[in-house]
Amino acid sequence: MPLYTSFTVAKNTQILVWKITESYNDLFRAVQLKDFCMARLEGMRSESHQRGFLSVRMLLQTAGYTDFDLYYNDDGKPHLKDGKEISITHSYGFSAIIISDKNVGIDIELRRDKVIRIADKFIDAEFEFLDQADDFVRKLIVIWGAKEAIYKMLSRNGLSFKQNMNVLPFTMEEKKGRTEVKFEEINSIYQVFFEEIEEFTMVYTIDD
Repeated sequence: MPLYTSFTVAKNTQILVWKITESYNDLFRAVQLKDFCMARLEGMRSESHQRGFLSVRMLLQTAGYTDFDLYYNDDGKPHLKDGKEISITHSYGFSAIIISDKNVGIDIELRRDKVIRIADKFIDAEFEFLDQADDFVRKLIVIWGAKEAIYKMLSRNGLSFKQNMNVLPFTMEEKKGRTEVKFEEINSIYQVFFEEIEEFTMVYTIDD
């Protein structure tokens, strides 16, 4: 399908979301890839991952860019050649990008009960305000997404979700929260924002 939604979240900061309903062939025919990214695409074993990768290129085109405008640092963080910052995410049926003058991060996750089984791998202090209420899984997904988004934004090797990041208490109604990060010289609190899109949760952060 075409662009699912796009919206401005701050000055010179835009999010674009794609709902992936097209076939691999339809997406492939609609984009142009540089040789490096073609090799990456061909090396992916999952067609779902391939479609996510291609849908991100559709989002780039919608935003006025192409795959040739995108490059990656040695640490794997994406950038745009015009100096704009970008973060990329895709999960099953959705992909999203955030483009800004500022450093940014974005993540989208399918809401599944599976997250309960792995919660102790990425949270610690957050258990103090979590409980087994109806929004338990929803909050776990927000916490996971917040840490993913911040990890992408900071792009620091060794940064631990469990040991170095602490999502402070929040409510689902506010659609925002704060995450404390203590790692090496970093001792900061970053604001995160989230939206629930169908059965997915999207979380993003902007480094102000």
